[in-house]
Amino acid sequence: MDIDFWEDKWEKNQIGFHLNEVNPILVKYYGELSLDKNARIFLPLCGKTQDIVWLLSKGHKIVGVEFSELAIQQLFQELNIKPNITTIANFKRYSTGGLDIFVGDFFNLTSEMLGCVDAVYDRAALVALPLAMREKYTAHLRLITKDVPQLLVTFIYDQNLLKGPPFSVSNDEVHKHYSKYYKIDLLENSELEGKFKGKVTAQESVWLLKK
Repeated sequence: MDIDFWEDKWEKNQIGFHLNEVNPILVKYYGELSLDKNARIFLPLCGKTQDIVWLLSKGHKIVGVEFSELAIQQLFQELNIKPNITTIANFKRYSTGGLDIFVGDFFNLTSEMLGCVDAVYDRAALVALPLAMREKYTAHLRLITKDVPQLLVTFIYDQNLLKGPPFSVSNDEVHKHYSKYYKIDLLENSELEGKFKGKVTAQESVWLLKK
């Protein structure tokens, strides 16, 4: 993962990947995770997504990891909340109430630091990583979350026509990473309205992973 690339995007406010509203996929399929109200949900590479606000409104506790401190500063500013900032190993931890965000490298996050989580919502992490890093990512995610259920969003498009990120992740690749450990259900596979980044036709896939 090219951290400098993403930092530059945030610094220049080139964040077309950031939705200014709750992801409709989360609203539509959140119930498939069958979570208790007090469940703690992990969002890897969370940015300042509005999905955090929506999940907090459901009474859940949220924990995320994000390498861009600017993104997390903006998140708390938009929430109008002053966080408690502490240092843990190589991370800054922004915390308040039921929200904890680790600012640093995802691959340095341990299960002990993360704590117990009940589910993973991956809408922007797997697809943000190049092919060479995705196997390492999925293995580390499984390790630190102990294979809890996961709601996963991926895209499929002709990578020859458009350079990621977000990258194209085939259905076969999802099964390669996860089928040994989860029962995998494809909840939806639909063509994106308009073209991906206004340039290429793409499909969006929504997955439910459960042990």
